[in-house]
Amino acid sequence: MRPAHLMAVLDREFLSTEAGQHTPVMVWGPPGVGKSQMIAQIAERHDAPVIDIRLSQMEPSDLRGIPFRSGEFVEWSVPAILPDAERHGPRGILFLDEITSAPPSVSAAAYQLILDRRLGEYKVPEGWAIFAAGNRQGDRGVTYTMPAPLANRFSHFELETHLDDWVAWAYEHGIDDRLIAFLRFRPELLFDFDPAHNPVAFPSPRSWEFAHRALQKFHDQPKLLVETLQACVGPAAGIELAAFVDNLDKLPDVDAIVRGEDVPVPSETDLQYAVASALVGRAIRYREQPEAQAVFGRIIDYAGNFPDREMGVMLISDMHRAVGQELFQVPQFANWAKAVADVMLFDV
Repeated sequence: MRPAHLMAVLDREFLSTEAGQHTPVMVWGPPGVGKSQMIAQIAERHDAPVIDIRLSQMEPSDLRGIPFRSGEFVEWSVPAILPDAERHGPRGILFLDEITSAPPSVSAAAYQLILDRRLGEYKVPEGWAIFAAGNRQGDRGVTYTMPAPLANRFSHFELETHLDDWVAWAYEHGIDDRLIAFLRFRPELLFDFDPAHNPVAFPSPRSWEFAHRALQKFHDQPKLLVETLQACVGPAAGIELAAFVDNLDKLPDVDAIVRGEDVPVPSETDLQYAVASALVGRAIRYREQPEAQAVFGRIIDYAGNFPDREMGVMLISDMHRAVGQELFQVPQFANWAKAVADVMLFDV
């Protein structure tokens, strides 16, 4: 399932706790695709806390609690890590990360917690959703086969990478325009993990975020930049990104385009991707400014100049995801949409 669709599922499952319709969700996927980050985004969206329990680092007693004598009976102390409405709030997310790395004795202790929302006398507060995540067995992580009784306590979704969803996330989080342009140019490098070769550094949504940081820290030291990019995303992808960035000195004046000046579209495909990504970045910066509509209109006009109309469609689609419905109110949008209607219909 693509990230945008899974986010919608997780959001609805979180809200469903209020109506008593919540089903625990298990998210499967290879390392580095953003499983944990998606859970954090759902919590942030609803201003709710996340309790992240790594079952792989626990003993069964850590979850079940410690027994103690109370008169003629034995009772169990409730671990402080479990959600408590008074201490943590009436709603939130109990996140069982790395659940497939937990030994069977620990995962067995979680059966009742996941399905019945209780452990002995302890009950999970009604407003708390239960999400879990883990790697698949072929991903070269430390994983155990999920026991059938545990698997049957979840709904299961496998997370796949999707470039459009990653690009939307990247613009929202201020990822370097040059990096976005590079992955538009080389989309197959968004995630390139071959577990048979067991690479140390490899391209993934997580490691591209590391590469973004490297671009900010080492932009003025070219030799170090190449090495740090390779350290983040692997030797081949790191060299490619460094070469792509070096070639951007031929990029046209993006600010001149925003001002409405006549700037020719570069003939090189990589530079077309770069200028398109830079223009989306400019649209985001002007979104709250009084001249936003004028700037959007000039960018739309420029999008119509690309010799490959699909490139212009990509630019406007990314801008729409970044700035929202107000793009449709720009006078130039209607004329542009008519000019590319056949391309838009084909893409759908």
